[in-house]
Formats: sequence, C-alpha cells, structure tokens
Amino acid sequence: MSIGRGEKILILGPSGSGKSTLAHCINGLIPHAFKGVSSGSCSIMGETPQALDIFSLSTKVGTLLQDTDGQFVGLSAGEDIAFAAENDCVPPAEMHRRVLEAAKMVHMEKHLDKSPQDLSGGQKQRISLAGLLVNDVEILLFDEPLANLDPAAGKEVIELIDRLHNETGKTLIIVEHRLEDALHRPVDRIVVMDKGRILADLKPAELLASDLLRKTGIREPFYLSALRYAGIELNPGMGLESVETLRFDPKPLAAWDAALQGEQPPIQAPVLLEVRDLQYHYPGTKQVLDGVSFSLAKGECVSLVGRNGAGKSTLAKLIAGFIHPDAGQILLEGRDLADYSIKERSEHIGYVMQNPNQMISFPLIFDETALALRNRGVGEHEIRDRVHEALKICGLYPFRNWPVNALSFGQKKRLTIASVLVMGPSLIILDEPTAGQDYRHYSEIMEFLRKLNSSQGLSFLLITHDMHLMMEYTRRALVLSEGHLLTRDCPGGGDTPAAILTDDTLVEAASLKRTSLYDLAVKAGMSDPRAFVRRFIDYEQSRRVTAS
Repeated sequence: MSIGRGEKILILGPSGSGKSTLAHCINGLIPHAFKGVSSGSCSIMGETPQALDIFSLSTKVGTLLQDTDGQFVGLSAGEDIAFAAENDCVPPAEMHRRVLEAAKMVHMEKHLDKSPQDLSGGQKQRISLAGLLVNDVEILLFDEPLANLDPAAGKEVIELIDRLHNETGKTLIIVEHRLEDALHRPVDRIVVMDKGRILADLKPAELLASDLLRKTGIREPFYLSALRYAGIELNPGMGLESVETLRFDPKPLAAWDAALQGEQPPIQAPVLLEVRDLQYHYPGTKQVLDGVSFSLAKGECVSLVGRNGAGKSTLAKLIAGFIHPDAGQILLEGRDLADYSIKERSEHIGYVMQNPNQMISFPLIFDETALALRNRGVGEHEIRDRVHEALKICGLYPFRNWPVNALSFGQKKRLTIASVLVMGPSLIILDEPTAGQDYRHYSEIMEFLRKLNSSQGLSFLLITHDMHLMMEYTRRALVLSEGHLLTRDCPGGGDTPAAILTDDTLVEAASLKRTSLYDLAVKAGMSDPRAFVRRFIDYEQSRRVTAS
C-alpha cells in the first residue's frame, strides 16, 4: 500500500484485522514501543521508522488516540495544546501565537482556560487535535475517532477532519469501523483489512458496490441495505458514497416498501418498572434530572439515548440504587424501592458496566460468577447449580474452570452478565453494550441479549450512542436532553426509533443523527418517509428473528 501526500485514506476492518498494528507501524510505536518480529519495508516521507527515534517520528506523524483522556498532560486545555511547543523550548510569545492559531483551527479558542475534565468528548478530541497541529506535522493519524462520542459529536468530528484536510492539505489517515458515519464526508480511498492482510484498496463507490463489506463482517450503510432488499443492483456509477450523490430508479424501492407486511401491533405487557417525576442534582451542580417519568414493561427492551452529559448514566445509577433521588419515586412491580439497599435491589435489577474489566474481581470464571451468591450465604450446592445454569445460558459453561484472562472481550462481557443472571433479576441495565466493537462482535452480543430477552423474559434498558443498535434491537427509546425526557409525552408512537430518528427537533435536542433511511425515502419521493423507516426496521428485525 502507498499513500500520497495530501490524500485522505480510511482504513477499515473488523477487530483483530491488523488495522491498529498497521497504524502503529506508521506512527513508530512499532518498532519503538511494541516489540516483535517484522519483515518488509515501511517508508514515512522517504525515511524508515527504524532509522528514526520515536520523537523524530512524532514531528512527522501526529496521532489522535481513541481514548483522548489518555492523551492529556496539561491542567488546562491551553497547556495541553502547548505541550509539544514547551518541550521544543519555543519562546512564550511564539508559543501563545501557535496555541491560539491551533485552537482557532478546531474552534476551541474560547475554551483554553478550561480543565480537560470539564470538556465534552468531542471537545476533548478537538483539543488533542490542536496539540498535534501546534507541531505542524505532515501526517495526521486518527485512531477510532468516533469511539465514545454521541452521534452529533461524531458527525462534528468528521466534519472537522474534512475541513482540516481541505484547509491544510495535510495527509490524513482515519482508522475506523463505523463506515456510514466515517463517510459523512468524502475520502479518497478505503483500505479494507482482515486477518493481517489488505483485502482491498478501492475508491469508496467501488467498495460499496461490492459484497466485500458483508464478507468481512462490516456493517454497510442502511440506505444501501434498503436498495439491496429492493433488488436494485449496485454499481459504482450510481454515486453510492452518500444519499446526496445517489442516483437510482425509485420504482423498485417503492414496490418493495408496498409489499412489506403491515406494522404488527405491540403486545401489551404488565408494567415492570415505573419512574415518577424523578429529580436529582450532584452537590454544587445544576439539576441533572428534572421531573423524569416513564415506565418499562415486563420483557421489554428499551434504549436510553441522548448527548454526553444528558443524565443517562445518572438515571441508571438511581434505578440501581447507587445514588438516591432528591425527589420522585422508582417502583418495581408496584413496590416503592426507596427503602431497598443496593444489595436488595441487585436481586431484581442487574447493572452491567461498559468495560467488563471494571466489574471482574476474581481470577477464575466460576468464582466470579458465584460472588454475589456467596456474599449472601447461599450453600455451595445451590451455588454450583445456579452458576452452571447462568454460564450455560451465556455460552460459557465449557470454560467454567478457566481463568478469566483467557476470555475475549466479548466473552468477558457475557461473564459479567452471567454474574448478574445468577441472582434471577427481572431487569438488566447495560451501559454501552457494544462500545468500541466491530459489527461482528456487536451482532454477537446483541443477538445474545435478544435471545435472553425472548427466552428468559428479561427486560433490558440499554444506554447507547449507537443509532444502529437503537434501530435494530429496540422498539422503543427514551430520549434525554438537559435532564428532561423528551419522548415522555409524544403521541402516536413518538417514542419508536423510527419516529425519533426522523424528527429533526428531537435529533438536534439530543445530539442524535437523522437516519439515512429517511433521506433515502425523501429522495425516492415517498409520501410518508417515516413509515418507510418504520417498515424497514420491522423488516430487519423480522429477518433477524427468522435467521436465528
């Protein structure tokens, strides 16, 4: 592979494909930080990484890490941007000029005095990027820039990267697996990797017209899936890069939509969880939740969405009992939980964190799963039976005597769920269940949860920034913004994913992103684009159930 000066390249591939290793070869972490055996050659601006030290390489290649918190070194945003210039002993006046210039390029000049901890996820990325621009590096390498960002912030980051490319002419390399989001702005080429090899190095339209994405387990854009379902043959000349550039005959799409079965009426189930006028504020801060009310039925799977800082995690902590509300009630099957301890609530409500490593306490899988039962004095014979049953449900029974470290990330996620299942809860809250996972691993964990939902009758509340997850696996969504639940009073099914992601007011208020399916329906001239989105979602969900 070769990348020309000034090109904008997207490196795409499932987890474990080698894309991060390739990035490490480009920025010099290989061979200088990560040891191993290598062969072949790599040239960065005419020089080999082996011949340069890592500092010299950092003046040529600037890397924006996936976890921006791991990249901050200053006590303020301005200090962090200035870090490289300080190390180069740049005179203060020149340093201030460079910092301000770099901050203006990323529209963060008004935030230089703020602590990094007071910035949003998108703002943190902008400050880290400004720190790279101070050095005026030729190559900018972005490692999973959309990870952990809400949809609107991710969209802004892609727009910022594109603007920098157009204004500076720098060489940009983006490592990402969220293809549709990454293609919000054009790229010159897409490099597809799998199992350590480059499978394709193509123009975006050529890749999107092929079947390579499905073969490598990468989620293709929704609008392309709709065209395929309608029997429309894709070719590079159709402008497949976006809905805006798309050229197609809308008649087959309209015919496919008309042939879809009518919407199935929702099954009425008894209420499991009821939240009434919940209010909460952290000490010294404004109101985080203000009058939040909703209900969740038995066996229901609901997504909880909204911008970073909207109050999603706070709401989950209140339900789980980690913190207590200022006012309002939380009822489970009609019982007020106000006097329930965390231990008592955990017998009915399970909480699974985003990072499974933060929940695991024991080296062996069996002991980890048995922890809650042993803390309650349950007999070892009953513990064995309940642990084995939970591990069987989670597909981990063959590994019951293995060390936890032998499990993959996805298997650890299942282990944390198994450690909750042994308690026999009726509701499980999952915080970002698919964060940072490629489409194959995303599908594995979500299909596992869907089967738990259907076979065990469990209810799920899924905190997520992933609009694909919201559309594909939940029939209802709660939208939080500035501590208020925006979907509480929506009439006529206004809390369905289709209704939410086609409502520009809700999308903007909650930092979501309007689905490309709606834009496709508008482009096709359909009389009711929202109904098209709803039918597409129902069709995909029915296909998934049939396939399993």
